[in-house]
Order: sequence, then C-alpha cells, then structure tokens
Amino acid sequence: MEIIANGIRPDHQVIFDMIEPGSRVLDLGCGTGDLLHLLARNKDARVQGIELDEKAIYECVRKGLSVCQSDIESGLAEYPDGSFDYVILNQSLQEIRKVFFLLREVLRVGKRVIVGFPNFANLSARINLCFGGKAPMTPSLPYRWYDTPNVRFLSISDFQGFCLEKGFAVEKACFLNGQKTIVFWPNLRAVGAIFLLSLRQGGNTVS
Repeated sequence: MEIIANGIRPDHQVIFDMIEPGSRVLDLGCGTGDLLHLLARNKDARVQGIELDEKAIYECVRKGLSVCQSDIESGLAEYPDGSFDYVILNQSLQEIRKVFFLLREVLRVGKRVIVGFPNFANLSARINLCFGGKAPMTPSLPYRWYDTPNVRFLSISDFQGFCLEKGFAVEKACFLNGQKTIVFWPNLRAVGAIFLLSLRQGGNTVS
C-alpha cells in the first residue's frame, strides 16, 4: 500500500476521517495495528482488533493494543449486540467466503461498518485481462492467481448492487487511486473503494 506524506496509508486516512472521536472501534483483520494505533492516539477511540496472523498480533501488542487471535469467518458470537460504534473490515472482504453472514454479524455488533476493498473492474485490471489474457496483477491486486488470498473479485458496481439487494444503507463512499480521490467513473478509474454502511432504517437485512 502507498504511504502518503504524513506516514499514513490513503485508505487509513479515509477511514480515520469517517470515525468520530471517542468511538468504540473493532477492526477485523487488523494486521499490525497501524490504523487502530492511529485511532487510539489521535481520536481517543476505544479500540480492539481481531487478527489471525501471529506475527501481526505481536506487533499489535508491542503498540499496546488489545487484539484477539481469531478467524473472522466463524462470526462474532462472543460479542453482544451494539458493542461497537464502528466495525472496520478493510482489505479483507475479498478474502471472505461467507460475505453476507459476516456483514450481518458486523452490523449486529456495530452501529456502522466501514468496508474497504480493491476494485477488480478498474481500467488497469481490464487492460491486463483484455490484452494480456491473464489474471491481472495491479497495485491493488498484487498477487498471482495461484498464491492470492482473495477468493472473491468484486467491483464497485458489484458491491453497490449487493448493498441495495441486502438492505445495507450506504452513508458515505470514497473511491481512491493512490492518493487521489476519484469522483467521476469510479468503477473504471478507482483502484480501491471504502464504504460506510449501516442498516436501513425501519428494517432488517434480507436473507
């Protein structure tokens, strides 16, 4: 991931700006805890992470963060309803098999969820696939087909349709290409997307 001038990843900056000071935050697949550390230090957020990789957990502990080792695919049954103001699922959605199940769980334990993912339909990926005839490798999709952790390849338009179908309200959305925010034709021009979601008022998600 590209780092901007102040040492913060562009996607982390967008997520940081979406979260209100003093919020309760759970980060699913928190990695080495850079985002959680930023939120705790600069927004006085009460943060907690879930991560599977042991080395990443050691880095989180070194930063003084509270992190549980768990596979988020199994759900969040240990957390009661409304435990958090925000749940972050950044750069993990494409690695999840039971997407709807997990998002339902996330919006049970959190009032809002922030979802970030690489856009498989961006122009560079389309060119690679069309003219190269091979699974695309781009800055946002840096893996080869045989060693990728990704099990889903989705576009911004795919995710917008999914939210509409399943009853997730999109409160905010930001589309990125490196440090640039993309306004026009994001499904074609953006390499990554970040959505702030909640449940639609007056209803539950459909099955």
